[in-house]
Amino acid sequence: MAAKANIIAASRATSGGRVVIVETRSGRVEGFQAAGVETFLGIPFAQPPVGKLRFSAPRPEEPWAGVRKVVEFGPSAPQPPLMLPLPGMDVGEQDEDCLYLNIYTPATDDARRPVMVWIHGGGFVIGSGSQPIYRGAPLALRGDVVVVTINYRLGPLGFMYLGDLCPDLEGAVGNAGLRDQIAALRWVHENIAAFGGDPGNVTVFGESAGGMSVGTLLGTPSASGLFQKAIPQSGAAHNVHTRETATHVAERFLDSLGLDRGDAATLLAIPPDKLLDTQQQTVLKLGSSVGLLPFQPLVDGDLLVEPPLEAVRKGQAAGVRLLTGTTRDEWRLFGMLDSGVAKLDEARLLGRLAKQLSSEDAALVIETYREARQSNLSSAASDLFYAIETDRIFRIPALRLVEAQLVHEPGCFMYRFDWASPSLGGSLGACHAIELPFVFGLIGEKGADLFVGGGPEAQRLSEIVMDAWLCFAREGDPGHSGLLAGRWQAYDEVARKTMILDRECSLELDPASAERHVWEGLL
Repeated sequence: MAAKANIIAASRATSGGRVVIVETRSGRVEGFQAAGVETFLGIPFAQPPVGKLRFSAPRPEEPWAGVRKVVEFGPSAPQPPLMLPLPGMDVGEQDEDCLYLNIYTPATDDARRPVMVWIHGGGFVIGSGSQPIYRGAPLALRGDVVVVTINYRLGPLGFMYLGDLCPDLEGAVGNAGLRDQIAALRWVHENIAAFGGDPGNVTVFGESAGGMSVGTLLGTPSASGLFQKAIPQSGAAHNVHTRETATHVAERFLDSLGLDRGDAATLLAIPPDKLLDTQQQTVLKLGSSVGLLPFQPLVDGDLLVEPPLEAVRKGQAAGVRLLTGTTRDEWRLFGMLDSGVAKLDEARLLGRLAKQLSSEDAALVIETYREARQSNLSSAASDLFYAIETDRIFRIPALRLVEAQLVHEPGCFMYRFDWASPSLGGSLGACHAIELPFVFGLIGEKGADLFVGGGPEAQRLSEIVMDAWLCFAREGDPGHSGLLAGRWQAYDEVARKTMILDRECSLELDPASAERHVWEGLL
């Protein structure tokens, strides 16, 4: 496998890069070749969702004459500033005209390589396929695969439901951002062969809200057949609103704008900056009453006819192989924004958890976690909180998704990422997003070392993780020679074999089983 390229580089062709021209469904595009990768940046996969199309389903891009240069990233979706300044997360230019994708391929030939389509995270309100941490060249080079990163509409532009409040808003749909993702996958299906990819071997992968998107797509009928494998990282299929909850969010949004329910024309004309300001006001007004993610997919009765987890249980994603997991200490990253965690005592911890569960169940969960940690882990209230929230929001939903898919596809694999961040004196642990530089081959890049560290052990783990993801994309099995005995055995509901990814990788049986059991019937 080839060595990685330096991906924290300029986003446009440099002098000396060879021009590469490819024919797509809408016209020819001109990318560039550099460091062994042919790169195409900012290819439109839909019409700009602006003006009357602001809340509409994505429409196929308009054809163009001649050759379109695609050597710079397209704009990212409008979004608020990043609250957690992680390295490699700059989104660059923003605009409502944001429906673009990027392709990294070893060659534009007829080799029919596996295709990996990345869906970025960011709580459905921030992020972009152009963020430096998601540059696809290292994966493309190392595994001889085609990597695609995509944009989709965010916040109220992508995930606000207006159907019951503004029935006169022509063309408005629910789940616009999710529909954008499906439109990008359909574009890949129709065009990727011209970029050296195999439209019959597509793996969709993503982290956080991107992982939640992948889990949701598994239960979305109109996404069926557009991918054959899925890697939801730190995200599953639990994050959907009911129509009633989504309408409540939209009500608060319109109230913040001071708009009447039927004032569709004004809603279409409001500048994006004002929409972002209103988004923040709405989040503050709602608090935690609608969950952590006010803007997220919903069961609209159209694109999603039922909760995606239920659809997966019924076989909607039958035949799709699944590789999923979480980091060991997901919630510690978000603790950076929560000054109250350090002040937690027993009463405050119970009060927090009782907002999600009954007081009796909350007490049972706390006691279970305390007993499970007595031998070698801190049972301080703050540490219990981090462990409980990590499982409630990430690990247990991932397990529920695997359990649902196992009924229809035995090729399911589970991991837990345990590499700890050296930042802030090690207090972040193996927090949310810690695996991203390992997956994308960023170890040793400036900035990434501050978050994940570096050195031979980190580089070796990155190679193990990249090869596992690549083998899964190629063969549907993440096992490879870099792992102990070269095997990664499939998950089942008896042994529950889970790959622990750390300085030493090992396959463990039912890790944290006591904590898993306590959530039965609760989540």
